[in-house]
Amino acid sequence: MKQYDLIIIGGGSAGLAAAIEARKNGVESILLLERDAELGGILLQCIHNGFGLKVFKEELTGPEYAERFIEELRGMNIEYKLNSMVTTLKPDKTIQYANANEGFVIVKGKAVILTMGCYERSAGAINIPGNRPSGVLTAGTAQKYLNIDGYLVGKRVFILGSGDIGLIMARRMSLEGAKVLGVAEILPYSSGLQRNIVQCLDDYNIPLYLNHTVTEIIGESKLSKVVISKVDGFTKIKGTEKEFEVDTLLLSVGLIPENGLSESCGIELDPRTKGPIVDESYQTSVEGIFACGNVLHVHDLVDYVTSEAKKAGYKAAEYVRKKLVNGESFRTIAGEGISYVIPQMINKDNLVDNVELFMRVRKVYRDANIIIKGDNKVIKIIKKKHLAPAEMEIVKLKVDDFKNISKNLSIEVEV
Repeated sequence: MKQYDLIIIGGGSAGLAAAIEARKNGVESILLLERDAELGGILLQCIHNGFGLKVFKEELTGPEYAERFIEELRGMNIEYKLNSMVTTLKPDKTIQYANANEGFVIVKGKAVILTMGCYERSAGAINIPGNRPSGVLTAGTAQKYLNIDGYLVGKRVFILGSGDIGLIMARRMSLEGAKVLGVAEILPYSSGLQRNIVQCLDDYNIPLYLNHTVTEIIGESKLSKVVISKVDGFTKIKGTEKEFEVDTLLLSVGLIPENGLSESCGIELDPRTKGPIVDESYQTSVEGIFACGNVLHVHDLVDYVTSEAKKAGYKAAEYVRKKLVNGESFRTIAGEGISYVIPQMINKDNLVDNVELFMRVRKVYRDANIIIKGDNKVIKIIKKKHLAPAEMEIVKLKVDDFKNISKNLSIEVEV
């Protein structure tokens, strides 16, 4: 059994950045495992621009953004294996993977970083009434067919869900000649970034139906119509039905961190994020196993994924060098109006630099305050003109802010 200092599972944006940062911090023996035929992950099918504004201060397409990290990784001679599916992850950091050339292989690492990304919620997960004809697929699948394989999946399209992938595909399908008849969102606000609402819907005169959802799929072997209805909360309002003749229904109804391996390893998951519970070093509940990127929580921007992965790579390098302390930790608590906070645990003994707290609010707020409390004492108040669940909030705290905290750190919204 071959041993490595660090094994990284996943070769997307998080895995690439984590591997590079670990090497920069002295970890020589690194193995990166990627199940697909190329490094880069989901970025390879995101041919639109908008990537890299924070990391590189310029606007890149997804493949361009990925290529910069892939070239740097190769320049460092970091070992990676493609078409290699990890089948087993154990708490002692033993990993089994399989590929066509080597068969089943068992390796062991001193540390492991999980960067498996996330997957799309499917039609079966949301139980849309009606038949199951062809023509119903996730927005990400349609994106791959169009941008990688060169197939336009339909000519008359309706989109359920206003997630960013769905919004971007509304524009992409329009540019390729399809007619996008509308986007339905069950919530009273969009679940995508405001810039995508403007650039992908408003600029192409595509209507957004808030408080609406698809209530019936019509078609035998092929999709012929969808029916949308207005909802009160999640209850259909009778008499509000609208019918659209379409050949394609794209689903953009949420992303879920891919944590099958994490669960099998006994890593504690947060029911709100569906990702691992981590501390300030991005270490999970299993010592020596770290997590970052969309496997931890779904990010708005790949630039944020890269920033987070660099920190995880650095902290994993510290762990390999036995510089991380396993002292007592206190919890971060998502209070009134906050959906979740990451990290969920903080060990003061490992705090060197400022700490970034990532969070999302539960609903749209205007002219609100984010209040951070340590042991129920206010340590910081941040005024915000606008808060929305679609936009991740990042709060930076200094090491000194944690000096007198022993029990918990809570974050809440006050209007």
